[in-house]
Formats: sequence, structure tokens, C-alpha cells
Amino acid sequence: MKNILIFYASYGGGHLNAAKSINEYILENHKDYNTELIDCMKYVNKTVEKVTTAAYREAAKKAPWVWGRIYNDSQKGPLAHLSTRANIIMAIKLLKLLREKKPDLIISTHPFSSQMCSYLKRKGKITAKIATIMTDFAPHDQWLVGSDFTDFYFVANDKMKDYLLQKGIDENRVFITGIPLSKRFLQKYDRAEILRQYNLQEGKKIVLFFGGGEFGLGKSKTFSIFESLIELSNDIQIIAISGKNEKMKTKFEEVVAKNNVSDRVKVLSFTNQVPELMSISDLVVTKPGRNDHNRKFSC
Repeated sequence: MKNILIFYASYGGGHLNAAKSINEYILENHKDYNTELIDCMKYVNKTVEKVTTAAYREAAKKAPWVWGRIYNDSQKGPLAHLSTRANIIMAIKLLKLLREKKPDLIISTHPFSSQMCSYLKRKGKITAKIATIMTDFAPHDQWLVGSDFTDFYFVANDKMKDYLLQKGIDENRVFITGIPLSKRFLQKYDRAEILRQYNLQEGKKIVLFFGGGEFGLGKSKTFSIFESLIELSNDIQIIAISGKNEKMKTKFEEVVAKNNVSDRVKVLSFTNQVPELMSISDLVVTKPGRNDHNRKFSC
């Protein structure tokens, strides 16, 4: 039986969700593979992971521009070098796990684990194949650190592939697959039943509005857009999802009450029915994937 390790890091939910989706697919379609999901940062240093994820949450929640600046500055220059050096140091700790698990393939959905594993491969410490799943809609050079020792890259779109080719990565190692998602998004759902469940009317357009979850989206802008959608037309129905952000949920509910639109605007907190809700929606409004010079928007 072949062993596969799937690494992610807890900086936002996208890396974990992609890792879970990959794991789900392998388990259902390749019975001869043994898989294991591991938070690489939590494994190598729980204290560092706790501090950095907390800092990420606070920056994304209270000062999104700070996180945007860090994200952009980490692409090149001193911050990029510091990040790379830190990952090299932590790679030594990761080596213990890799020797214990003896993976044939390492799948990484975060650049930190890709960097650590490619460094160990460059030093001859591991021989496993390394596959990096770029869980962004635009390229960032942190994904490419150690690219000479990364066997496969999976990217979201053709522009990202073109960027990697410009960076000298062999075309045979780059695959355009989109970002991994749960098979639930591919299933067929009973539209009438979902409309009944949320007390929505057939024949009217439905907008699914994501408020940015736990971290928000730049709250004042979020609420402004939300209220503009409400005022746009009485024939538009809105499902607003606040995620785990209770303050945002309360604010959404206040906006709904002020405009007296509870009959056509539904406010939800965290829900695991996003695939079902997307299946009945005509438009999805959500936060941008990344705030950089190649901004792409996810839906």
C-alpha cells in the first residue's frame, strides 16, 4: 500500500478544505493508498503556529490592509527571505515525521510545507514525490521556493500556468485543474425542497452573499454592499452568510429589520449547506481571493 501525506496550514480555511477534498477523492477512488492529513505548522512548532495564526486572524479581521501588505511583501525582499529561512529551520523538525511515515507522495496545499519538503529533498533527506496544490487564483512566488525539487504543480487557471512557465518550471510538471473542492458541489439537489426549507419563492432571482466569515471583508464595505443589494429590487431574494462572525450576523439582522425585508432576505451563521445554497443561486457575492496586482475573484 502506498502512503500519501497531505499537508496544510491553518491560515484561513481554504488550504484545509482543499486538503480535505483531495483526501476524500483518494479514499473513495484509490483503495490501495493510505492517506493522512497533517497541519504542518502545528506539527513543527505549536507555539509558532498558535501565535502566527492568531496574528493572521487579527490582521485579517481588524486591519485587512496590513495583511494585504504582508502578503505582497512576502513575495520578494527581506520578508520573503526571512520566511524561507524560517521554513528551512522548521524543516528539520518535519523530517522526523517524514522518516516515521515514509510517504511515497507528499501533497501540499500551503507554500510553507512545500518549501520545507523541497528543502529536505534538495538535501537528500527524502525521496518522495512532491505535489504542490496552489490554492490561490493568482501566483505568488512563495509557492515557487524550491521549485527545482517539486515534482508537480496544480494551478487554478491558465494564467497561473503561464506564470510558472515564465519562471522556468517545465510545462510537463504544471497541470491546470482548478482548486480542489468537495464532490458535494457536483451533486444534483432538489431545488423546490431547498426553497421550501428557507422559505424562498420560485421565480425570483437569488443572491448568495458571503460576508467574509470569521474575518470579515472590511466590514463597512460589506454592509454597504449588502444594503445596496437589498435596495436594488424587491424581486431579489438574498441569503446572507456571516459564518462564525456573530457580530456580522447581528449587523446583517439589523439591516434586514431596518429595511423590513425578512420575507426575502435570510441571514445564516455558519452552515454546511453551501453546495445546496449555491445550486439554487443566480449570483454569488464573496470576498476576493487575494489582494495583489493580479487580483482574481472567487465565487
